[in-house]
Amino acid sequence: MILINLLPHREEKRRERKRSFFIGLAACALGGVAVVGIWYSVLGQMTSAQESRNAFLQTEITRLDSQIKDIATLRAEIEALKARQKAVEDLQTDRNVPVHLLDELVRQTPEGVYLTTIRQTGQVVAITGTAQTNERVSELLRNTLYNSAWLEKPELVEIKATAVTTANREQRRLFEFSMRVTIKRPQSGTPAAGATTGPATAVAPAKSS
Repeated sequence: MILINLLPHREEKRRERKRSFFIGLAACALGGVAVVGIWYSVLGQMTSAQESRNAFLQTEITRLDSQIKDIATLRAEIEALKARQKAVEDLQTDRNVPVHLLDELVRQTPEGVYLTTIRQTGQVVAITGTAQTNERVSELLRNTLYNSAWLEKPELVEIKATAVTTANREQRRLFEFSMRVTIKRPQSGTPAAGATTGPATAVAPAKSS
């Protein structure tokens, strides 16, 4: 017996394929929407985590800026205290400069040299005096250059021979000189009171008649 299907089977298959196509398309669309939703969710979480880290970093930066300002303020106060301390030390030293100057001149002035005037202008001291010989003046210059803790940069301005009549009416040949010397602050305290660097005489004016 031969069976013949008279129903429109081709149309039915076409509708079935179309239905399967739309079902697959809808599944793909739903899958795409799900993937996009998951991606946006992950991206939102990453953004939130990064914003949290940025907020933490900003808080730490603000705290560090405050600490840096405090440190800068402390440094400024320390520098100001050091400046005031140095000013006090310099004032104390300057108060004693005339004493140290006279004491140092007594120590460094060799025999045969008599100082007549001492004039201080700032850190420079102008000295005039009389010496028995040129060598005595040279010795004074060497002493103030190499042996003095308070004097430096000696400079001979002028030296000239002069005749002086003594009380016994004797003519003596002396040398009048003028020099400049600079006052310095010693690196390791003031020189000891008993330390001497050479023969010294009292600072006194030269005798003349």
